[in-house]
Amino acid sequence: MQTYIAILRGINVSGNRMIKMDTLRQMFSDMGFTGVKSYIQSGNIIFQSKNGNDTKFEQKITEEILFRFGFDVPVIVLSRDELRIIIEQNPYLSDKSKESNHLHVTFLTEKPLQSLVDKLNADKSLTDDFKTRGRVVYLYCPNGYSKTKISNSLIENRLKVIATTRNWKTCNELFSLATDELK
Repeated sequence: MQTYIAILRGINVSGNRMIKMDTLRQMFSDMGFTGVKSYIQSGNIIFQSKNGNDTKFEQKITEEILFRFGFDVPVIVLSRDELRIIIEQNPYLSDKSKESNHLHVTFLTEKPLQSLVDKLNADKSLTDDFKTRGRVVYLYCPNGYSKTKISNSLIENRLKVIATTRNWKTCNELFSLATDELK
């Protein structure tokens, strides 16, 4: 049994695209997933499955949400081990001057073209610090994420991929919940 984390973009934000977590958990169970848990209201689901892959799960979950709720929600699925690696490879963890409550991870639906990453990296108007690695952008926003120019929209426009961001605490809680399933 593999443990996965589904990260949904843009549900339950400012009263838009509302899905109650108990309803979402039931949907995952109805789809045949087991060990289904949610974390906070912004669309974070931990689940288990015997077989499948991230891309097929993303498509299947997106289609089911569209069918049941009538709106399109981008979904990014990671295995527990992928999330562990993302957490371990955060380049800001070794810098003791960086406070963890200012760390965020933007998850991408796919690895962006290197030429687009290079162009984003060269933009000196972006005041917060960020580093792109594979399918994630690590952010350090000392003035808070709500004040950063490095938003999901900017990342999506510049990198030509769908993105959704979680704060560092949420990333660690999701990994903890996914690991609890193994105990």
